[in-house]
Amino acid sequence: MPLHPQAQEFVERYMSDPGPGPAGMDLAGIQEARARDDLAPQRGPLTHLPFVRDESAEDVPIRVYRADRGDGALPVVVFFHGGGWVSGGIKRSDALGRDLAIRTGAVVVSVDYRLAPEHPFPAAADDAWTVVRDIFARPAFYQCDGGVAVMGESSGGNLAAVAAWQARDAGLRLAHQVLIYPALDAAMDSPSHTEFATGFGLDGEEFAWFLGTYAGQADPADPRLSPLRLPSVAGLAPATVVTAEYDVLRDDGERYGARLAEAGVPVETRRFDGAVHGFFGLPGLFDQAVEARDYVADRLREAL
Repeated sequence: MPLHPQAQEFVERYMSDPGPGPAGMDLAGIQEARARDDLAPQRGPLTHLPFVRDESAEDVPIRVYRADRGDGALPVVVFFHGGGWVSGGIKRSDALGRDLAIRTGAVVVSVDYRLAPEHPFPAAADDAWTVVRDIFARPAFYQCDGGVAVMGESSGGNLAAVAAWQARDAGLRLAHQVLIYPALDAAMDSPSHTEFATGFGLDGEEFAWFLGTYAGQADPADPRLSPLRLPSVAGLAPATVVTAEYDVLRDDGERYGARLAEAGVPVETRRFDGAVHGFFGLPGLFDQAVEARDYVADRLREAL
């Protein structure tokens, strides 16, 4: 379908800056950009919850959300934010963490993994795995009833997919994995990378810079960087894959969903027509963000 009118407005209003973009920034510029969030009002309200606290899993900072006032055990959803492995964090995704706790009824653990270029690959993947492993090791600390799901957006979707196969290989049973327009292949050679390379928010050159800043000299076929290159996806946790029609990452997410299905992994892949990358995190701009969150929450509640 044509670009959704809200997506068109978003691209024209927020993504037409003629400035140098992230590829033109030095480290000081990157750090300044991290501290600034021009889209903060569009990320949704900071809904009051009876339980929000900052903790750590080993040495990885986390923020834990719980929407009910009880103290009984609940399922846990581990959330990894987006931002190209270079920006973002628990503060920027605070509204989403609160919203997910309300919608799912689960304990939500938002992960403040280390960022590139100060901490290149595999630092973010290592931090993601540390948190997942810690939840299985200390369920009482997290008030976890044994049900654990991973969820990530964009680069966070990459980390969720990586943590899912690491859990499988370690014999830890995840109930579900939710991948929101995930970055899954360093090859960047799918048709959507060409078709939507410019003019749709996340430009191809911009994504290549994010990926290169994180990956450095790593082997692009390393499945910790490119889960699509994992030799076998059999036995992975059931999955929900969300993609946006006008997104350079669309085909990689859909190819991964197809691989999971071919391997017998229960999976639903849903494309949001007319949408652009990033819509899920911006309910103040996109009606489809609310629709997608309802869909994901239903999938998680069913799985958990």
